[in-house]
Amino acid sequence: MEELDWRFKIAHREAWIGLGLALFNFLWWFGFAYGLGSRPVEEYRYVFGLPDWFFYSCVVGFLLISVLVVIVVKFFFVEVPFDEEEEE
Repeated sequence: MEELDWRFKIAHREAWIGLGLALFNFLWWFGFAYGLGSRPVEEYRYVFGLPDWFFYSCVVGFLLISVLVVIVVKFFFVEVPFDEEEEE
């Protein structure tokens, strides 16, 4: 049986990390948007003129996921050559 190229192992790990970040982003957004946003409009609190549910789900969520992506790419992803390796 032919052994898989070592680059596939790295690609699979990085794909799982990417899926984890996407899932975290969705849960963050959904939790704040529907958690805080399900109250009656009269009970909304405002941050910088925006409803708190929108501010935390969209503004803070965007900033948080942007920072997390930069950190993950910088410290956990590795550069992989795309050239075909010559068989010896």
